[in-house]
Amino acid sequence: MMKKKSISASKASLVFFLCQMISALDVPLDSKLLEELSQPPTITQQSPKDYIVDPRENIVIQCEAKGKPPPSFSWTRNGTHFDIDKDEQVTMKPNSGTLVINIMNGGKAEAYEGVYQCTARNERGAAISNNIVIRPSRSPLWTKEKLEPNQVREGDSLVLHCRPPVGLPPPIIFWMDNAFQRLPQSERVSQGLNGDLYFSNVQPEDTREDYICYARFNHTQTIQQKQPISVKVFSMDSLNDTIAANLSDTDIYGAKPVTERPPILLTPTGTTSNKVELRGNVLLLECIAAGLPTPVIRWIKEGGELPANRTFFENFKKTLKIIDVSEADSGNYKCIARNILGSTHHVISVTVKAAPYWITAPRNLVLSPGEDGTLICRANGNPKPSISWLANGVPIAIAPEDPSRKVDGDTIIFSAVQERSSAVYQCNASNEYGYLLANAFVNVLAEPPRILTPANKLYQVILDSPALIDCAYFGSPKPEIEWFKGVKGSILRGNEYVFHDNGTLEIPVAQKDSTGTYTCVARNELGKIQNEVQLEVKDPTMIIKQPEYKVIQRYGHVSFECIIKHDSTLIPTVIWLKDNDELPDDERFLVGKDNLTIMNVTDKDDGTYTCIVNTTLDSVSASAVLTVVARPNPPFDLELTGQLERSIELSWIPGDENNSPITSFVIEYEDGLHEPGVWHYQTEVPGSQTTVQLKLSPYVNYSFRVIAVNEIGRSQPSEPSEQYLTKSANPDENPSNVQGIGSEPDNLVITWESLKGFQSNGPGLQYKVSWRQKDVDDEWTSVVVANVSKYIVSGTPTFVPYEIKVQALNDLGYAPEPSEVIGHSGEDLPMVAPGNVQVHVINSTLAKVHWDPVPLKSVRGHLQGYKVYYWKVQSLSRRSKRHIEKKILTFRGNKTFGMLPGLEPYSSYKLNVRVVNGKGEGPASPDKVFKTPEGVPSSPSFLKITNPTLDSLTLEWGSPTHPNGVLISYILKFQPINNTHELGPLVEIRIPANESSLILKNLNYSTRYKFYFNAQTSVGSGSQITEEAVTIMDEAMASRQVDIATQGWFIGLMCAVALLILILLIVCFIRRNKGGKYPVKEKEDAHADPEIQPMKEDDGTFGEYRSLESDAEDHKPLKKGSRTPSDRTVKKEDSDDSLVDYGEGVNGQFNEDGSFIGQYSGKKEKEPAEGNESSEAPSPVNAMNSFV
Repeated sequence: MMKKKSISASKASLVFFLCQMISALDVPLDSKLLEELSQPPTITQQSPKDYIVDPRENIVIQCEAKGKPPPSFSWTRNGTHFDIDKDEQVTMKPNSGTLVINIMNGGKAEAYEGVYQCTARNERGAAISNNIVIRPSRSPLWTKEKLEPNQVREGDSLVLHCRPPVGLPPPIIFWMDNAFQRLPQSERVSQGLNGDLYFSNVQPEDTREDYICYARFNHTQTIQQKQPISVKVFSMDSLNDTIAANLSDTDIYGAKPVTERPPILLTPTGTTSNKVELRGNVLLLECIAAGLPTPVIRWIKEGGELPANRTFFENFKKTLKIIDVSEADSGNYKCIARNILGSTHHVISVTVKAAPYWITAPRNLVLSPGEDGTLICRANGNPKPSISWLANGVPIAIAPEDPSRKVDGDTIIFSAVQERSSAVYQCNASNEYGYLLANAFVNVLAEPPRILTPANKLYQVILDSPALIDCAYFGSPKPEIEWFKGVKGSILRGNEYVFHDNGTLEIPVAQKDSTGTYTCVARNELGKIQNEVQLEVKDPTMIIKQPEYKVIQRYGHVSFECIIKHDSTLIPTVIWLKDNDELPDDERFLVGKDNLTIMNVTDKDDGTYTCIVNTTLDSVSASAVLTVVARPNPPFDLELTGQLERSIELSWIPGDENNSPITSFVIEYEDGLHEPGVWHYQTEVPGSQTTVQLKLSPYVNYSFRVIAVNEIGRSQPSEPSEQYLTKSANPDENPSNVQGIGSEPDNLVITWESLKGFQSNGPGLQYKVSWRQKDVDDEWTSVVVANVSKYIVSGTPTFVPYEIKVQALNDLGYAPEPSEVIGHSGEDLPMVAPGNVQVHVINSTLAKVHWDPVPLKSVRGHLQGYKVYYWKVQSLSRRSKRHIEKKILTFRGNKTFGMLPGLEPYSSYKLNVRVVNGKGEGPASPDKVFKTPEGVPSSPSFLKITNPTLDSLTLEWGSPTHPNGVLISYILKFQPINNTHELGPLVEIRIPANESSLILKNLNYSTRYKFYFNAQTSVGSGSQITEEAVTIMDEAMASRQVDIATQGWFIGLMCAVALLILILLIVCFIRRNKGGKYPVKEKEDAHADPEIQPMKEDDGTFGEYRSLESDAEDHKPLKKGSRTPSDRTVKKEDSDDSLVDYGEGVNGQFNEDGSFIGQYSGKKEKEPAEGNESSEAPSPVNAMNSFV
């Protein structure tokens, strides 16, 4: 927050624009204000103090200044006035103090060497530039000299001197050969800071004649070349040969071989030296040593450490470089040269001096008449600089006096200044290494208030955010600022407002009622001014539905929502970023109005997505992370260690988990010996584990691979590990699932599950099969068979128990002793039929059969149960014979009774019983005859109502399909139905059993009647059928009805209806055939037999039904409820309870108590349809009556 307003006493100073007491040199003044206010000159641009110029080009000495009124310029040269009008080669740029000295048209740069100073002056004072020393650049040629060849013995040191000409500025030195290729340098050969080339020791390869020193003068872009220097290195062998050739045999000579030498310093010489460097410069210290082997240089600072981050080593550590040195870097620096023969050192005493540098440079003062102020000029250096003041470029001691001014060393104190006190003051801080010069003006102004903020400026802020309303002002003396709200508002005060020194009004928390017009008033003793501005408070922009964290699988689609709410007067822009950068230029990124959709997501789409909403006033953002997950990458670098006969350690490196943690690793193995190419599951370990101890089997050539698993799925398998072949061993286990079951009465078939390849534990897998009869003192009989899974023992007694065992063996031996199992030799058909078969008839549809069990020895096999065969001989109510259909019920286990459901009433039946084992059925018991009592009849086969008249109807019917006894009568009940479908009184008529039609008379005309019709036996009434019919209104109506029925349109309509009904029937028939068998419960509910009562299992067991015929009848669709046919004929529904309602099938399962619930799967011959099943044409009268 900006500094709050504080009202000071009389020492408050005026400032430009921001009303500060002391203004910086480059205060950004309002352009309009600058045009109106007076200001002393300020130097804005000048040439450097040490100005080296190119003597071939014009000399430009810069001097730019600003002020009001614009300043005029003058120059001094070497301390005296420089009259540029008298020198035709010198011009001054318009509206500027910059000098241009024309050298290119005949002038000579050397003639203009000197010290120049610029003065910029207006009515408020004078500013001066630095002393600018002009010197032309020089690039002299090398003096010609005769260079003698350098002949050096191998291993000696050598210095090739460059001695470049003195130039301005100094040249850059480098050594090259005749081909302009730089000479290679190393720890042995390097260039010194003075440009000389130093050899710590010379070698034969240093011999050459083109060592050339080059001097490059950057200012003039020229390069000067020294004459080539020749170096010839003599080796000891060649030197001895030369001496021998020139001496007689009697001379004694001997050249010493190349010997190693301890280091000596080539530069600097002696043991100590001194170095002075200025603060802020780069300190360069150098040590170059001779010696063989080549010495290594090391640097230390005595009594301290080399400064970190500012110390560098150059030229193969021969040069120590410290940048930006300060006084703290003064001290003794030691270089140590060392080789295997010894060391030497040199100490350089470094003193850091300092040219003057600013502590506090003077700053411009803008004061009102009568105010006080100070100019402070503080500088430091080594040695301490002296401070001197000038006023308008004249030493202050001889400048015109000003009673408001007092000089106190490095400070000038101003008291009660007046407009005539305006001036430019110069502070000069100097010592032997340089000087600093700074201009600072004192500008005394008397100005009425000015408001610089534009009138009626509109400020817009967001609700609940700070509002800063500007009132930039200027005045001298400093104006006081007051704020008002509204046209006639009172002055603003209170804690809800903050008043800043620069005139700004701050509303810390803007509300809707903060909207309005605000007036700023500025006043001082010279005047008053005011300005109005507008404030509007807008609703904030909000993201009401932010993007949410998403986890998406690779190649899926993902969408981030960003639904916003904003002020209706603001126009928002929505930008999406990924990881704080622009979205990739990819067509998969779809930016919608309220969302960002990414199609076919890839791994590189992983990151943070940010929705940024910008308006002109505010900006909001929301981010969400997208995590792209995928199956892990496969593990790699599988390694087998710790190999033992029965175990090994497998380790691996997990692949990338693809942002979904690995939960487990699946280890698989391949047996390259027995099943190459087939991988088997070995084990699974947690995802944090990367090693596992694996159990191994003998005689297996193992390879392993690892699969990583995360929530997304399984990785691709890793590359297989190396193979590991385990040694052979005896089998560890025997075959499983050993069984002995005879296939013939005189054999025993022994079977087992063979061992898998890796279970063999070695080559030559075989099986030892052993057997002996149980409970007989026999020895084991054994046989060794090849790698098979069955062995047949022949010549066994019928169905006797055997003890059996199968043992594995291979070339190395046997498996452990196997366990024994019990089997049986083959079965034969039972020899004895069940005896004492008895039948107890429970009701007309249910009977219970009993029998005595057969001896177990006569079964000659596993007793599976008993089968009851039964069949209907004839119906006692009709003498007509029908096809005999035998049915079978099977009762599992040693049962001696069972229930026979689904019998037909009033019929004669026969049955017999047979015992069953695994081989088949035994002989049948003698046939047993029993009869079922009468039952209630089924419904009449049809009921047809014809010949309607005014008062009569004719009824015709068919007898029940299943009378289930002797019919004694028919019962007819009927009652009228009025127009509101209410039923009238019920009338009942009993009809003799031998009748098949009846005419009902004395009926009401034009009346609908409902009829109920059923048959009776001595047991009771059967199910009824219903029908409705209508008597006609009169004969004329009947005639008209007949006429209508003969019309073509009516016949066509009826044909269409008939066709539609036919299509519906076909569809229903097809769907019904697909429905299969219907449940017993549904049919029992539809055709309940009152004579069949629920029965507990303890009373009898329903066995398995089975017909000896086909089961076609089982697939007849169940007939649903009664919709009257168009010919008014009601067909009788089948009331017989088929055996399919009580069982399942011959392959049904046994219950725990040994009972067996079977399924009737019999096949019945289709019976001829009874009654008139054909459809008749609809009666015209009935058709008309249906509309009544």
